[in-house]
Amino acid sequence: MKLAGLQSYREPQEIRFDELTETGLFGIFGPTGSGKSTLLDAITLAMYGKVERAVNGTQGIMNHAEDTLSVAFTFELMSAQGPRRYRVERRFKRAGGVSVNNTLSRFIALTEDGEEVIADKVQDVTRCVEEYIGLKMDDFTRAVVLPQGKFAEFLSLKGSERRQMLQRLFHLEKYGDQLAQKLSRRVKDNDIALKELEAEQQGLGNASAEALEHVEVRLKEAIANAESSRRELERVAREAEALNKTRELVMEHSRRANELGQLAALEPSIALLEHKLRQASA
Repeated sequence: MKLAGLQSYREPQEIRFDELTETGLFGIFGPTGSGKSTLLDAITLAMYGKVERAVNGTQGIMNHAEDTLSVAFTFELMSAQGPRRYRVERRFKRAGGVSVNNTLSRFIALTEDGEEVIADKVQDVTRCVEEYIGLKMDDFTRAVVLPQGKFAEFLSLKGSERRQMLQRLFHLEKYGDQLAQKLSRRVKDNDIALKELEAEQQGLGNASAEALEHVEVRLKEAIANAESSRRELERVAREAEALNKTRELVMEHSRRANELGQLAALEPSIALLEHKLRQASA
């Protein structure tokens, strides 16, 4: 790790953590105000662009005699292909008073062939850090770099905060928040389907066993009434057919009677003609 201009570290400093960890365990010792916590601040500042104990994350972090601040932190992550090294660099410039501006941010992959800049914008660098190590700043300062006075807060985390942190630590989102969201969507879909069925049922009316039995009885009665009506209809149809034939016979009789009347009216003239015919023949 390299830093310069951060709080009490005015001159450039380099800490070789790889050498310190060769024996497995190391400590940071010194009197109050010597800059022990500042080394941890430098790590979080490089990784997330903020210092946990600083106002708004960056106010007052720059040495009062300097106008620029720089940090660079190299870390290693294990992967299926073996350990991989990355370096995060950030540079800040005084903006007046205690405020500073982040003027440079880079997330770099270190390979045998050299360096590859993966991200070079403030938000992109922070997002890369969160994606690669799987921790947001709150998780990092609770599980990796615990600031002074924060241990009690770590122990008193609420259930939801502890659950979400463990999800991110062990990549269990698909069994936590994502599963809860999926179940919530399923519940909403089921509620919508249930309301649609209830609305359809209201349109169809009561479909209980008692109502169904009552309807079946009424159906049987309706079938019996229909059969009786059918027989009555057949009887009435036969009567109508007979009456229709009778009407036709009455009409035929009336027509014949009319013709008979007309012929009867012609009978005197026919008799006269027959008489004249006999006289002519004689």
